[in-house]
Amino acid sequence: MTDQSIAMVRPRFRVSAPVVALFLVALFVLSACGGRPSVGALEVSIAPAEGTKDHDILIVTTREKDNQPDTYFSGERGSEVSFAEAVISVPPTHKPGAIEWPSSLPGDPETEFVTRSASYISDEAAFTRDINQRLAKLPKGEREIFLFIHGYNTRFPEALFRFTQIVNDADLDAVPVLFTWASRGKVQDYIYDLNSAAIARQALQKTMLQLSRTNADKINILAHSMGNWLLMEAAIQTPPEKRKLLAGKLQDVVLAAPDIDIDLFKAQLKKLGPRPRPYMVIVSRDDRALRLSRAIAGGKERVGAYSNDQELAELGAVVVDVTDLQSLDSSHHSKFAQLAEFSPQFRETLGQSGLTSVSDMGGRAKTSEGLGDFIGNTVTLPIRIIAAPVTLAGGG
Repeated sequence: MTDQSIAMVRPRFRVSAPVVALFLVALFVLSACGGRPSVGALEVSIAPAEGTKDHDILIVTTREKDNQPDTYFSGERGSEVSFAEAVISVPPTHKPGAIEWPSSLPGDPETEFVTRSASYISDEAAFTRDINQRLAKLPKGEREIFLFIHGYNTRFPEALFRFTQIVNDADLDAVPVLFTWASRGKVQDYIYDLNSAAIARQALQKTMLQLSRTNADKINILAHSMGNWLLMEAAIQTPPEKRKLLAGKLQDVVLAAPDIDIDLFKAQLKKLGPRPRPYMVIVSRDDRALRLSRAIAGGKERVGAYSNDQELAELGAVVVDVTDLQSLDSSHHSKFAQLAEFSPQFRETLGQSGLTSVSDMGGRAKTSEGLGDFIGNTVTLPIRIIAAPVTLAGGG
C-alpha cells in the first residue's frame, strides 16, 4: 500500500461497528489526499539546481508499457517482463522519510523530486550488462545490489519515487533495482492487485536468480506490504537447488509492514527453513492499513501489525517494532521509509548486539528498547528490537 491511501472494498455482508469504523478511517485518509501522480508523471526537468542528488534506478516490471508521453508503465499487466531505467533528482531541501512531490510538472528541482532522464532497456541481456557495468565501479567485496518490491495500491511513479527516497536517505552505495508489479493504484482493486502479485511470482523468481548470476558480491532485499507476500511466494516456488544459488549472495531480507496472514507466514517460514541471517520484520500495531486488511481477511492478524513480537522472533525473525515512531503518513503504513536515514547505524547496531548471528543468541530472546545505547546520542528512536532466532521445523 502507498502512504497516500489505504485499502477499501465494498462489503456485501453485514459488518460490525469496528469494521465500519475502519472503513470510515479509510474514507478519511482518502479524502485528505491530494492528487496522485499518474499519466505524464515522469516529465523530464532540465532546470539546473545546486545541491541536488541524482539517483539512477534500474527497473524490472510486469506492468504493461504505456505509450502516453512521460508515463512508461501503466497499472495493467504486461504480456512480458520489461526493463527500464530512470534518474530521479532529490532536492537539497529534502526531509528524510518524505517525498516532495512536484506541485506541477516537471517540478522544481530546488524543492521537489524531479525526473532527469528515463528510458526503456531493450532486453534482459542489456539489463544484466548495465548492472555489471555499475558493479564494476564499486570496490571488490562491496559490489552490492539493493532490490525493492513495493506493495498494493502503488502506481509506477509512486514506487519509483519511494524507492529513490529510500536510496537517498540510506546513502546506499549499491546498484538499486526496483521490481514493480502491475498494481493499478486504486483502493477498490485489492483483488486485482493480489492476482497481479500472484502472476508476478515467476518474474520475481527469475529476476532474483538473474541478479544472483551477476558480478554482485551481495544482494539485499526490501519488500513492503503486499510485496512481502509476493517475495515469500516467489521464494517458495524456487526449486531448492536454485535457492542455494541465490543464498550464496543474499544478505539482508527486510520485510516491512508485511500484508500477510500470520498463519500463512508461519507456513511460509517453515517451508523455506532457517536462514543464516534471520529475516528482519518491521511491525507497527497502529498500522491503519493493515487493520483494514485484517478486517477484510476475516479477522486474521497481518504480520506487519502482529500483536506478539516475541512469537515472530521465536519463528526466526529480528523484529523491529516501530509502533511508537511518529508517522509521516496518516495510514501509519510507511514508517519503514523513515528508517532509511539510519540504515548504516541499524546495520552496525544489529552486528554489535549479535542480533544477526543465530549462534550468538543461544535460542534466547534479546531486546533493545532503543538504538541510543548502540549508536550514540545523535540518534535515538522510539523503537524496540527483539530477536530469538531458533531452528525451524521442516524446510527444503
